[in-house]
Amino acid sequence: MKKRAAKRPLKTTPVAKQPKKGSQMVRRGQKESEPQASDLFDAVKAAKSDMQSLVDEWLDSYKQDQDAGFLELINFFIRSCGCKGTVTPEMFKKMSNSEIIRHLTEQFNEDSGDYPLTAPGPSWKKFQGSFCEFVRTLVFRCQYGLLYDGFPMDNLIALLTGLSDSQVRAFRHTSTLAAMTLMTSLVRVALQLSVHKDYNHRQYEAERNKGPGQRAPERLESLLEKRTELQEHQEEIEGMMNALFRGVFVHRYRDVLPEIRAICIEEIGSWMQSYSTSFLTDSYLKYIGWTLHDKHREVRLKCLKVLKGLYSNQELTARLELFTSRFKDRMVSMVMDREYDVAVEAVRLLTLILKNMEGVLTDADCESVYPVVYASNRALASAAGEFLYWKLFYPECETRMMGGREQRRSPGAQRTFFHLLLSFFVESELHDHAAYLVDSLWDCAGSQLKNWESLTSLLLEKDQNLGDVQESTLIEILVSSVQQASEGHPPVGRVTGRKGLTPKERKIQANDKVKLTEHLIPLLPQLLAKFSADAEKVAPLLQLLNYFDLNIYCTRRLEKHLELFLQQLQEVVVKHAEPAVLDAGAHALYLLCNPEFTFFSRVDFARSQLVDLLTDRFQQELEELLQSSFLDEDEVYSLAATLKRLSAFYNAHDLTRWELYEPCYRLLRKAVDTGEVPHQVILPALTLVYFSILWTLTHISGSGASQKQLLSLKGRMVAFCELCQSCLSDVDPEIQEQAFVLLSDLLLIFSPQMIVGGRDFLRPLVFFPEATLQSELASFLMDHVFIQPGELGSGHSQEDHLKIEQLHQRRRLLAGFCKLLIYGVLEMDAASDVFKHYNKFYNDYGDIIKETLTRARQIDRSHCSRILLLSLKQLYTELLQEQGPQGLNELPAFSEMRDLARRFALSFGPQQLQNRDLMVMLHKEGIKFSLSELPPAGSSSQPPNLAFLELLSEFSPRLFHPDKQLLLSYLEKCLQQVSQAPGHAWGPVTTYCRSLSPVENTAEASLQGYPRSKKRRIEGPSRRLRGDISSSQEESLQLNSIPPTPTLTSTAVKSRQPLGGLEEMEEGGSELEFTQGQPLSGTQRSKFSSPQHFRTPLNPSGPGLGNQLTRLSLMEEDEEELEIQNESSEEWQYTNKHSSSSEHGRDLLDSTELNVEDF
Repeated sequence: MKKRAAKRPLKTTPVAKQPKKGSQMVRRGQKESEPQASDLFDAVKAAKSDMQSLVDEWLDSYKQDQDAGFLELINFFIRSCGCKGTVTPEMFKKMSNSEIIRHLTEQFNEDSGDYPLTAPGPSWKKFQGSFCEFVRTLVFRCQYGLLYDGFPMDNLIALLTGLSDSQVRAFRHTSTLAAMTLMTSLVRVALQLSVHKDYNHRQYEAERNKGPGQRAPERLESLLEKRTELQEHQEEIEGMMNALFRGVFVHRYRDVLPEIRAICIEEIGSWMQSYSTSFLTDSYLKYIGWTLHDKHREVRLKCLKVLKGLYSNQELTARLELFTSRFKDRMVSMVMDREYDVAVEAVRLLTLILKNMEGVLTDADCESVYPVVYASNRALASAAGEFLYWKLFYPECETRMMGGREQRRSPGAQRTFFHLLLSFFVESELHDHAAYLVDSLWDCAGSQLKNWESLTSLLLEKDQNLGDVQESTLIEILVSSVQQASEGHPPVGRVTGRKGLTPKERKIQANDKVKLTEHLIPLLPQLLAKFSADAEKVAPLLQLLNYFDLNIYCTRRLEKHLELFLQQLQEVVVKHAEPAVLDAGAHALYLLCNPEFTFFSRVDFARSQLVDLLTDRFQQELEELLQSSFLDEDEVYSLAATLKRLSAFYNAHDLTRWELYEPCYRLLRKAVDTGEVPHQVILPALTLVYFSILWTLTHISGSGASQKQLLSLKGRMVAFCELCQSCLSDVDPEIQEQAFVLLSDLLLIFSPQMIVGGRDFLRPLVFFPEATLQSELASFLMDHVFIQPGELGSGHSQEDHLKIEQLHQRRRLLAGFCKLLIYGVLEMDAASDVFKHYNKFYNDYGDIIKETLTRARQIDRSHCSRILLLSLKQLYTELLQEQGPQGLNELPAFSEMRDLARRFALSFGPQQLQNRDLMVMLHKEGIKFSLSELPPAGSSSQPPNLAFLELLSEFSPRLFHPDKQLLLSYLEKCLQQVSQAPGHAWGPVTTYCRSLSPVENTAEASLQGYPRSKKRRIEGPSRRLRGDISSSQEESLQLNSIPPTPTLTSTAVKSRQPLGGLEEMEEGGSELEFTQGQPLSGTQRSKFSSPQHFRTPLNPSGPGLGNQLTRLSLMEEDEEELEIQNESSEEWQYTNKHSSSSEHGRDLLDSTELNVEDF
């Protein structure tokens, strides 16, 4: 395509045109010399008129007066950019495009940052679509005449090219969209011209090949003239396309604005698909390949969608071989993109390449996609499942089509599918749970996975040649496919964006549930019989009953299969003692024990037989244990297994009539008194007694109970709590943890909460633990929860899995204790034992402790503040007893306490006025504690608790200035009572006084060289109205303290995210809230207006080294405080509704960009 130069506009005098009669564009109140573009813009914005008639109307006006009509079109594009300026006829005549754009840029008002393409609101929602439709219609209506007139299109392209190179974002964005839409429309015109040329060539050749007598010279001449005309038009169009591509696309496809880059990539993709002969070449494809590395999600997504459209057409894939070889590695790597939707499109693109370009993807490329089938995002996993299906399963299990209908898959093909699935899951060793693989393949291979006939036949075959691992995997696949068909939910932990099923999907789900139930009911007893000896295989088979339509037992008259199942269930329960098998069996029997079923009597009888068998065995073995002084291992194992079976069934079934409480209590009493009962027996016995108490409470709560029954249950509960309290000191940690968990649950159940909701008759059952029990619970927590575990490795070893399980168990123990605190079962002061470990164990228990702290503050803010102070006192006293008072504040443990105090301070949030009394109280109590113990008489050393003031200084930013003055006076009075006070100030006192001093004194102290115990953040002066500055002295200080305003490089000020410390932001924001409601005193005004608010030595001579130090200090922020900011903001974000968004939206670095006029 040759380059086309834009022609200059004709120098004709514009004539004001009259509106057409019945025109939809209304032109009123305009002078004849002014351009008329508002009516065209408003019509496009409203999108109510027919775009073709709108363009026709403009064409009519253009034919009447070319200059005026073209000027109207120019101003339409200018107005679409959001610019209030217009191009007048005089500007159009005398100024070049660059001069016009410079003039419009000066008039552009970009304060808001919004323009029609980005403006919010319903009126602008459809503007982009209407705008593009107008450009497309304009080209369509001009393609047979005006398009080839040199004046309008050339000058329009020149203007759009100039605007697209503007520094104003609105100009660049809008003009690029218009230019790319114009280019797309020109591509379609060029394609039509190409078709017409081919048709003309065929006509000419046909006419020329006729005999001399049949040939028409006039016809040949007209065809030649038509060919010449088409050739000229094609050259004109190619020149326009070349100008747009080189002038706009080549520069804007790498624009700083991602929206502009996305527009360019989307449009070039449409050119390639519609006019592949000209644009589907490596010289154009390279732009898409380069943009695959774009850092913005939207642009990468557009690239992948464009490539999907190209690779989906097999006719175009031959031209993509060089591009594929060059950028294949990048496309494969995008499977692991951090944005899920981009990764999904990348996998789908690779699937198209796999289908349409054989042999391009190597085994190594495919192995990069295989692990994604186990991704947590379901859309991504499903896309990877489709790739896996087309790579491994489809070539071997291809379904042949005959007569337009799919044949029923042969059993051999189905077996091949499951064998391939087994080999992939087992040999790849990518995951431990096949349920995620089944879910990933469900959308593309659901019909194969729902072929339960083939699955069960493979499992029941005698000579299936399957190993133990393969059998277990096949059973897991069976259960997973049944669950997926019955419930339609993805496995646990896999995220899906869908809210529910459609009516069609619910109907399919109901039909599948009936089919699987009818097929599996007769086969389930056979499967249980074959695998009854393997607990790992029996447990998932018993879970199949969860997904059955159990009414089919009645409606299909399948009671005989129910009898067989109950027999097999009893054999499995008697044979196994693993918790997974027993829980699955008890739950399966619970599902069948529904009184609404007609077969309930049979199932209830089978349950009674099973419990009678277990109870008789338990009574016999218990008597042997109580009477004998020694039991061998087999007898202990048998008794423990029987207790485990009874415990599992007691959890799901009411076994109260078998009266298991008394024998179990006797067993536990002997264990506590003598210590001769093995721990394997104690654990299930504790659980049995616990379930007995809960089932008794259920009976009493459901019906009016007598006082005797209530007191009897209360006695049992108290006795069991005493037993558990004794077990807390057992030597076996499993017994200790089990006793703690059961105690926590029982104390919570029998707390005052149980009478809420009109159950006041249960008041005699309310139980309050004694102080000794509370103390033992807290001691257990310290010994078993707040311990330092070993560091985790990669997370894949057996040792790491064990550590993770232990961490989960410790989290459960801590959560149980915290619930007792929140619901008032334990004294709230006991929370100090938890809060003092907040910082040290933040990674393990931070979320639990944070939620407990939040709930405690909601219950009683004052008490919660005292508990936080108590936690710091306890930590300080412990450190003092271990290390002594000398050099205490230099120890690493003391620095950790300071971090904890800062985290406590941040937890109060920005409600400074609400927390005012609490902060003053906290400081007074802290001062009392720091001076509560005096040094020995005649000693010049400081009081041992004095270093506590440094911890207290972390709470000083939460104080109002008058409160700081009062606390300084209070501290001075307290120090006067200390007779040993030296002539010079103690270090902790100096640090604390500096935290309470006015801001200007703080800066002076820094200049005089006082030691700073911790690097503090630098606070920028808050924005204040000029009227707030009351004295000329303050004003002069303020003027001298403001750093110079840097040059702005953009016409729009971008919003910034807070980067500074949360302490300063919270303090400034809260004080602004407070001062908005009342006048500021002089001291308060000085806090905001004085230059020393920066807390850094400033050069009084003006901007120079001081400003550089300010900038450097601002950049040397601790990342740890940023983390604390994020954590604290989550705690109090919901309460920050009254703060000004402009004040909180500016970060500390903005203080270097403030103008003097702002103050």
